Amino acid sequence: MVQLSSTLLYIAFVLYLVATFFFGGAIRVKKKEGMDRWATLGIFVTIVGFLAQLGYFITRWIAAGHAPVSNLFEFTTFFGMMLVGAFIVIYFIYKTSLLGLFTLPIAILVIAYASMFPREISPLIPALQSDWLHIHVTTAAVGEAILAISFAAGLIYLIRVVDQSKASKRTFWLEFVLFFLISTLGFVIVTTSFRMVGYEATFEWIDKNGKQDEMVYHMPALVGPHEGVLKTEGRATPLVEMPAIINARKLNTVIWSLFAGLGLYGLLRLLLRKRIAAALQPLVKNVNLDLVDEISYRSVAIGFPVFTLGALIFAMIWAQIAWTRFWGWDPKEVWALITWLFYAAFLHLRLSKGWHGERSAWLAVIGFAIIMFNLVAVNLVIAGLHSYAGF
Repeated sequence: MVQLSSTLLYIAFVLYLVATFFFGGAIRVKKKEGMDRWATLGIFVTIVGFLAQLGYFITRWIAAGHAPVSNLFEFTTFFGMMLVGAFIVIYFIYKTSLLGLFTLPIAILVIAYASMFPREISPLIPALQSDWLHIHVTTAAVGEAILAISFAAGLIYLIRVVDQSKASKRTFWLEFVLFFLISTLGFVIVTTSFRMVGYEATFEWIDKNGKQDEMVYHMPALVGPHEGVLKTEGRATPLVEMPAIINARKLNTVIWSLFAGLGLYGLLRLLLRKRIAAALQPLVKNVNLDLVDEISYRSVAIGFPVFTLGALIFAMIWAQIAWTRFWGWDPKEVWALITWLFYAAFLHLRLSKGWHGERSAWLAVIGFAIIMFNLVAVNLVIAGLHSYAGF
């Protein structure tokens, strides 16, 4: 059952790649009949891929005996699946092939990112043995996935309207966003590379409770654990030691990913001889900006209440049951609140202050950056009550 689950996820991943090329074909073909044919193929393959990933989710649930959203691999994979599901629904409303060309690569990066984490099925710890695991986590992921559609639409809008003929703050920040997407690919490459060579280094360290523990690195240690002592001969010693509240191994992974991202970004700039956004601009030259702006707004209008329900209301109910309090100041809770406040401000500025178009697109991009910071940095680096679950 586990092997079948992994195979279905791999099939879904490949189909999403194929669908991306079909949507790209729909953009490049000038005749309407050709565009419709390519777009039809694209959405068909996307739906088949989504069904394959849904099959992965169901078979893994059967194998695990619980909803597969209990660790970083499972949650992030589910988030990627819901992102594709949200795109399929929105595609049938707006029939915009360009959205598929940008949304599916984001989903592919999310799933590839997830696959770099341990994929073994393990029993739930007592704190997670609750029906609220299914309710809270899945609803929060669905809300975030719908909100992520606004990011894809906002990115399309900005690539279209930001003037690439001269350097400016707008070109810098747009390129900065694209760099971090490239860094996700860098994370996949660097993790896979060290995994293939079997790199391993063991440290003894003192955790935040003052207890001695062991930490195993799978990449050379640029930053080391609190009062860490390297036990593996012939391995690199860390340049800096982290305090106990920071997960040094995971921070080390983030740093390596950024270095790999810089390398990839530099290589792309060298090959293209222009900014990444400038290279993408021909793809969006015929985009209907009003339509893209509406998609971005509608995604937030739908995703925000779903996120509110899952990440705040259901979370507080479960917190009361599990920890006998509705609210604490755990890092994950704080960033969920920050995310909620940001999107509340987004809707307020949109509806009350008339922030449409480019300003709304920048807000959509910033909102997704907050979601990804919550998913990546808070989960990987900052120790908290949610660290065991990875979400």
